[in-house]
Amino acid sequence: MSKVRIYTLAKDLGVDNHKMLEILDGLGVSYKSVSSTIEEDTVELIKQILADEAGDGAATPAEATPDLTEGAAPPRTAAQAQGETPEAAPSQSASPAPSATATAEREPEAAPAAPEVPHRAPVVTIMGHVDHGKTSLLDYIRKTKVAAKEAGGITQHVGAFEAQTSKGRIVFIDTPGHEAFTTIRARGANVADIAIIVIAADDSLMPQTREAIAHAQAAKVPMIVAINKVDLPQADPERVKTDLTQLNLVPEEYGGDLVVVPVSAKTGEGVEDLLEYISLTAELEDLRADPKAPFSGVIIESRVDRQAGVLATVMVQQGTLRVGDFLVVGEGYGKIKAMTDSAGGRLKEAGPSTPVQILGFSEAPASGETVLSAKNEHAAREVIAQRASDRRDAENARERRRLTLEEMMGELGETRTVNLILRADTQGSVEAIQGILARKESEDVKLNVMLAGIGAPTEGDVLLASTADATILCFSVTPSGGVKKVAESKGIEIKSFRIIYELIDEVDRLIKGNLDPVFEERYLGRAEVRMVIRHPKSGNIAGSYVTDGMLRRNAKAKVTRGKQVVYEGTLVGLKRFKDDVREVQTGYECGINLDWDGVEIGDIIEASEMVEVEQA
Repeated sequence: MSKVRIYTLAKDLGVDNHKMLEILDGLGVSYKSVSSTIEEDTVELIKQILADEAGDGAATPAEATPDLTEGAAPPRTAAQAQGETPEAAPSQSASPAPSATATAEREPEAAPAAPEVPHRAPVVTIMGHVDHGKTSLLDYIRKTKVAAKEAGGITQHVGAFEAQTSKGRIVFIDTPGHEAFTTIRARGANVADIAIIVIAADDSLMPQTREAIAHAQAAKVPMIVAINKVDLPQADPERVKTDLTQLNLVPEEYGGDLVVVPVSAKTGEGVEDLLEYISLTAELEDLRADPKAPFSGVIIESRVDRQAGVLATVMVQQGTLRVGDFLVVGEGYGKIKAMTDSAGGRLKEAGPSTPVQILGFSEAPASGETVLSAKNEHAAREVIAQRASDRRDAENARERRRLTLEEMMGELGETRTVNLILRADTQGSVEAIQGILARKESEDVKLNVMLAGIGAPTEGDVLLASTADATILCFSVTPSGGVKKVAESKGIEIKSFRIIYELIDEVDRLIKGNLDPVFEERYLGRAEVRMVIRHPKSGNIAGSYVTDGMLRRNAKAKVTRGKQVVYEGTLVGLKRFKDDVREVQTGYECGINLDWDGVEIGDIIEASEMVEVEQA
């Protein structure tokens, strides 16, 4: 029995994919995504359901239903209506039907529906290993999907281009790779909606491929894998799909939900399918943006042109950007003097999901910075002044900051995640370390190995670690001086080990740091108050005799008078004669300062401390 893909059936029947999925849910048919296949008998059942709905819809309008209730006049034919004379008309309307105006007066007016936010074009980034065909694939799409006048080197400067497909417009970010993608995301800007991972069919997974996948997963954006170079004689797409399962990425053909598309950037094979999948993914993500909302965008890249000055590429995310607008980026601002699209054409305004190159900043803004508009120069200056003030306040607050109990312990019952990036000298070492780490996980702490590779750590690893708050662990490999400097600048720890047990000990320390500490109160000792000394500065000091155990400065103190507890606090000071001491043992006299003046002769002072319990 033949099968058909869900999105193909939806297209043939003229319904959107969401409607088709709703029908399948109603029928109890299981599927992974709109690219899943369904049986022919299910197809016939869906066609019948749609036909029934169409039939019901045709009969429901009131205008098409004749009034056959008792006492009502039968419907007139067109000939009867034409044959009526003006004199006969009144006799037919002895009981006139209520007019439309009267009906409207009786029925409350429906509230006007809120205008729906329109859909926007998806923004796509293409990532993968060197020489796997990322640039070739972009070039093929650019040549076939962009008008001839729009081709050329302009896109290299703009950093993005737009492709017109049968499903609508798609925007591609033309960046150097996943490092730029992550640098943008590190500043909190999720520019890309979909990530395309390009893998060569004759090479399968390579180190940068794994990095690209890790970056896309950290960004939590939908992934589509494009297996490139399928036209080569030595191409083996099935090997690529099998290797993907090792990273817990299961293609749809194997029962998973990862979309895998075989393509050839040279012949164009499969490129249309890839664009179709991008459009389907965007439709399911329901990407929307309001062109009438206040403008916001993100800096993709910026450069300084010797003739023009500072040129910045901005991705419009919401609202509309216009020539003459004042823009605020970080603690700087500028006025748009000129604006061009990805083809180099002049623009007066640009809506959501539109990459534009603007001229007007005095300094080059950093990639990933959020861009906002201001009414005028005065408003822009006010925003900048406020941001500078907020930054200074935040810096001062960090200096004075003390960890709160919640920050130290986290929310009770929360499962903690330790993000790790592993680098080792051989694949065997990587697998051995991963096997040991798998046994270290518990219900409280999860070890998430975001990336595991062979060779020294790279700047890309540091960028990934900075955005995912990960620790880089190296076994028998050492980072270069340049990578160390980048790590220091971003506050990332790179820890190198030559003995595997030392690496495991470090993982244990990381796990312990992510577990909620368990404390118990441990008894230290007690003392009897035999005299009270009045001190002008320190207040009342209890002259005491240690009868059991020991007393320690800064321990918890409980004062009992008879059978009643009269004070609970801290033992803030201990003295032996005139000397401050840290602790006093049994059988010795001492002066105790409780920072409480209510102590009396005969009171019993009991000391205890909170001790962290070792967890298995």
